[in-house]
Amino acid sequence: MTKSEFIAVLEQEVKGLSTYLDIAVDYINATNDAMRETGWAFPITSDFQIYWLKQRAKRHLFFYLYSESAHKFKIKTLNLNQRFDHYKELISMMDEAFANIQESEPQQFANVDTFNLFGTKVDAGFSYDHLGRDVTYSEDNKVKFKPDENS
Repeated sequence: MTKSEFIAVLEQEVKGLSTYLDIAVDYINATNDAMRETGWAFPITSDFQIYWLKQRAKRHLFFYLYSESAHKFKIKTLNLNQRFDHYKELISMMDEAFANIQESEPQQFANVDTFNLFGTKVDAGFSYDHLGRDVTYSEDNKVKFKPDENS
């Protein structure tokens, strides 16, 4: 999925809120913020990445609306508009869901293989052949790193 296709899908999914958002600026900014936040770049082919990039872009769009709604707060009468509360609650729920998915699927966000997510064991470098002779200083002796892609 290219960036322009992504923005078109995003516009379709937020529907009625498009009247409050600037298509030329807000959708592009939200998409760029979501890309910086996840570390992913277009074109995106993974369904997982498309879904979560959309969720984060929507979160940024809602934050733009939330920021605009902040002026509705009336200090003297202590009247906080419901729209402001709803956006705040929605943003909190989306942030919580994103934190949960980052914790449960770290390999999707780290751009590394799962075996690289944990500690590494490096052998001491001492090596012996099958007869028990010391071959530590031979040319073909290599230090073993574990885990690797084969373990």
